[in-house]
Amino acid sequence: AAYRAPGAPNAAFGMEQAMNELAGKLGMDQIDLRLKNVAVEGTRRPDGPVFRRIGAKEVLEAMRDHPHYQATKPDGHGRGVAIGFWFNIGFDSACNIAVNSDGSINLTEGSTDIGGSRTSIAMHAAEVLGIPVEDVRPSVVDTDTIGFTAVTGGSRTTFATGWAAYEAAQDVRTQSIERAATIWDVNPDSLDMEDGVISSKTDSELKMTFKELASQMSETGGGITGRAAVNPKGVGGSFAGNIVDVSVDDETGKVTVERFTCVQDVGKAIHPSYVEGQMQGGSVQGIGWALNEEYFMNDQGNMANSSLLDYRMPTSLDLPMIDTVIVEVANPGHPFGVRGVGEANIVPPTPAIANAVFDATGNIMTQLPLTPGSVLDSGK
Repeated sequence: AAYRAPGAPNAAFGMEQAMNELAGKLGMDQIDLRLKNVAVEGTRRPDGPVFRRIGAKEVLEAMRDHPHYQATKPDGHGRGVAIGFWFNIGFDSACNIAVNSDGSINLTEGSTDIGGSRTSIAMHAAEVLGIPVEDVRPSVVDTDTIGFTAVTGGSRTTFATGWAAYEAAQDVRTQSIERAATIWDVNPDSLDMEDGVISSKTDSELKMTFKELASQMSETGGGITGRAAVNPKGVGGSFAGNIVDVSVDDETGKVTVERFTCVQDVGKAIHPSYVEGQMQGGSVQGIGWALNEEYFMNDQGNMANSSLLDYRMPTSLDLPMIDTVIVEVANPGHPFGVRGVGEANIVPPTPAIANAVFDATGNIMTQLPLTPGSVLDSGK
């Protein structure tokens, strides 16, 4: 089944606990140790590639300076921190834009909306054309209707399909300038388009809005349609960090998340509230992995808790409000600096919670989930 950042939380669970243990042996602050060893632009990853501009340092600094980390830890609580990384992919995406006579546009793209991408992709086009996003009418179609668009996943949708919308809007922009040049009988190179207004670089009298131009499409050559198909190579991974406070029941071993802060470098938050939703959703999924979610297999090898009644996912009743901090370190490989944000946020919750349990109990956790029984057994 599809899952965020497959494999990364497993690795972080071990590595970030080791960092925590090392900080303790050195008598160092956990975040200071990470800052002394943080990857930056030009650092070579263990698997070979060299990092471009990344925000790991900025994420750690935001964690260090956050009121949650600076606050005195409540009595009986444990506090843990961790960071994590996940890349995003490019792959093929396509987008078409048709201009309507009232100045609105119809945008069609092939990425299924599973997290607000329809709006964020529309915002790419609106930004290029200088029109309100309310004037963009986005629709998701199948790839028989539009150019090939790859999987909706891999933290690629806003990054890649948004880029396709950007390029399609640039096509519309170029055609709009050419149409205005026809109306005014001037060279297109003498015109520019900014903030939804086409104007002459040399004659202040020559000026019209995109909406005004759209009403004259029929007289200047027919409808304007922009098209783009891209396979972006400028992918840029994202770093996320968590600060977690937990309480542990001495008698039952039950772990309760009391306070949770998620910090993430998103490159550029195209739609900040949707970005926060992704950060919170990934955090909740990671908390579920850390504390509740587990497969139980019967003697026949079948999953015994395969229903939503028996498979214990966290609900709003199990969690505090998740505080989010958006860090913006622009991805140089995207025209608006976008990074994929849907997956990195699931990586740090498991080690951050394990580190918080260690802080509360002195016991190192070696397996997931951190069930009450496993927490009690860790102290034996």
